[in-house]
Amino acid sequence: MMGQLPVIRNFSLFFFFFSFFCAASSFNLSVISFDQGYTHLFGEGNLVRSSDGRSVRLLLDRYTGSGFISANLYNHGFFSANIKLPSEYTAGVVVAFYTSNGDVFEKTHDELDFEFLGNVKGKPWRFQTNVYGNGSTSRGREERYRLWFDPSKEFHRYSILWTAKNIIFYVDEVPIREVIRNEAMGGDYPSKPMALYATIWDASNWATSGGKYKVDYNYAPFVSEFSDFVLDGCPADPLQLASAGGCSDKDAELESNDYSAITPLRRISMRKFRQKYMYYSYCYDTLRYATPLPECVIIPSEKRRFKDTGRLKFGGSHKKSSKRRSRVPVATTSDRQAAA
Repeated sequence: MMGQLPVIRNFSLFFFFFSFFCAASSFNLSVISFDQGYTHLFGEGNLVRSSDGRSVRLLLDRYTGSGFISANLYNHGFFSANIKLPSEYTAGVVVAFYTSNGDVFEKTHDELDFEFLGNVKGKPWRFQTNVYGNGSTSRGREERYRLWFDPSKEFHRYSILWTAKNIIFYVDEVPIREVIRNEAMGGDYPSKPMALYATIWDASNWATSGGKYKVDYNYAPFVSEFSDFVLDGCPADPLQLASAGGCSDKDAELESNDYSAITPLRRISMRKFRQKYMYYSYCYDTLRYATPLPECVIIPSEKRRFKDTGRLKFGGSHKKSSKRRSRVPVATTSDRQAAA
């Protein structure tokens, strides 16, 4: 009948998108302009500000990538931006949105990562999240996912919450991963002030199919766009750690915000996302970690879907790539890990 809504026969699919819609109700965020919170990091001429200062484009061409960094380091915070990724052929391209203090604590640094991995034309972007504390690079905590949309078509919000109690990664206000601090983690839980970074660069030797597909500069420049920035945290001097005590009020304010706790409905959305779009988890990689790391919450129904390599039994055709031999100076630590 004309004008009649289509009947959704798959209730589980309906519930999945219904819960996504409900969970994605917008947070009450105070956005800032680029110049209010960030500064150019590298890539002369490849960082382009908008005329109103509210957005910035990062370009990768055959000469250089580009990046920016927050003007301050923060002792906990909520770090967020609307991001649009490059389109068409993007194999070998990596766009990273992450917090780190590696420039200050080279051997004992902390880090929280979103890393977007490009692909050949017609194949979707994939991404991974990772957590490092106190230089724990030998204990990578990667999870890898697909998305339920094309991130090159329009802007989507990506956010990292970091408090003394937990870490949550969000995509469009939908929580996709939570790490709850416990005593057994020790120094592996990030604890020192970090800055926010965003970069785009050439990772041809590992990013797509283990380096099989390289960056094709016939498609350059590759452009990633960032807008509606959020930096909500307590600025801190990383070399004066005692000053972190002055952040108690800001920490309490941060932990009282809507995004600092996962509601029951959002938890359902997170579980649905992980069931449908996560294709690797270190928690189920028993070849890598015979005993799961202490923060892992093993869900039997979820575990049954994964091989002992941490990869999906069905639909997980991504081949594991080898570790990189070198590191781009501004790359995230996760870039050292094998990216599916």
